[in-house]
Amino acid sequence: MVLGLVIVFGLSAATSLLVERQRLYALADGAAIVAAESFDPAQVRLVAGVIRAPLSSALVEAEVRNYLSTPGIHSLEGVVLESATTPDSRHARVELSSLWRPPLVSQFFPAALRIGVSAQAQVFIR
Repeated sequence: MVLGLVIVFGLSAATSLLVERQRLYALADGAAIVAAESFDPAQVRLVAGVIRAPLSSALVEAEVRNYLSTPGIHSLEGVVLESATTPDSRHARVELSSLWRPPLVSQFFPAALRIGVSAQAQVFIR
């Protein structure tokens, strides 16, 4: 009986963690897309037959912070922007973390756990 309850609690905690991680990833993905679109149109150049729209890390971070501060954009607890950068001026990389609390707390499961995700989006102009 006790083992059955532990298994049920474990499955509910694992499901809750998976859902929370997916919600956090969706938020990071949306932030990365917004950041990838934050380039200055005046900076768009044709280089070797390829259109380049350069990003800056400062602009990427500012756009992500603005996106995360939008009311109603998320309902996650303790969201922290770990980093928002552009490694090559063409991609926006966003790393977020949030606090996850299992539906049932016991000696087998922590009261809270910080989870993190990373998402990346690319500037694409045709």
